[in-house]
Amino acid sequence: MDFAVQVKNLVKVYDGKVKALDGVELDVEPGEVFALLGPNGAGKTTLIRILTTQLKPTAGEAYIFGLNVVRNGGKVRRLISYVPQEMSVWTDISGYENLLVYAKIFDVPSHERGKIIDEVLENMGLTHVKNDLVRTYSGGMIRRLEIACAMLTKPKIMFLDEPTIGLDPAARKVVWERLGVFKEEYGVTIFFTTHYMDEADLYADDIAIINQGKIVARGTSEDLKHSLGGEVISFTLEKAAIKPELFQELRKLVFVKDVLVENGSLNVFVDDAESTLSILMNFLKSEGLSVGKVSINKPTLDDVFLKHVGTRLEEKGRISDVTQMRYMIRRG
Repeated sequence: MDFAVQVKNLVKVYDGKVKALDGVELDVEPGEVFALLGPNGAGKTTLIRILTTQLKPTAGEAYIFGLNVVRNGGKVRRLISYVPQEMSVWTDISGYENLLVYAKIFDVPSHERGKIIDEVLENMGLTHVKNDLVRTYSGGMIRRLEIACAMLTKPKIMFLDEPTIGLDPAARKVVWERLGVFKEEYGVTIFFTTHYMDEADLYADDIAIINQGKIVARGTSEDLKHSLGGEVISFTLEKAAIKPELFQELRKLVFVKDVLVENGSLNVFVDDAESTLSILMNFLKSEGLSVGKVSINKPTLDDVFLKHVGTRLEEKGRISDVTQMRYMIRRG
């Protein structure tokens, strides 16, 4: 069986010098929910735009269910749908009218349009507001309408670029519940990007982290977290006391899986904190370091991201920008 998405040594260079993608290799199984995580500018949107035939790669190949996205663009477009970050519905007409416009654009047969529109409205929980102007919708309702538009053709794969950006937790949960129903009913593959780490943790079957145009980590959420160890012991030390040599010495200890430092806190990843804590405390004491506070937690997807990217995924700035932009469009 063909992969839903198959990417081979994909490269994209802008203006002959900016390498947005640098040899990306990626396979996505049919019917799974796949999350692509990365900092701003890492290449996420560029990759999605190539997979949805909006951009041509500089080198390498990409396939959707065995169809080359460049040579077979027309056939690929009949299998996919795409929901961008930007507003993709009209706010001065009703939800139903938006869906009718998209149904005509997508060549949904005229005798089937009414039935299919009613189905996607029901699926996304919008039947009760289908005749209201979109400018009166909440942010979550608008996002559900945009996704409903993408459902009209019953695609084999949906590409969702930040599908819940700017929504409150309750609205995000509703969106994913509705997507889950659609996925189960039609076996659709979902390929999404997100700035919400908990979203990838909860809903993705498989996750890849991209940084500087390269895939730097890949696996299920549990596999990625387990790669750091079973537990993380955090020591609060004086920031000036944390020297590079300390990392080297810690990594020589056979039970230490990884070491990260953040905001003056030394994070040591181990399989079993109970059996190793006293050894680590003695080690730090032998190095002349005083420990202010100790905490033990399970590794998170945030920790995995920090290890491979060097920083945590920043939510606030990007999300507030997009939220404000979408609000201004809705209000005209």
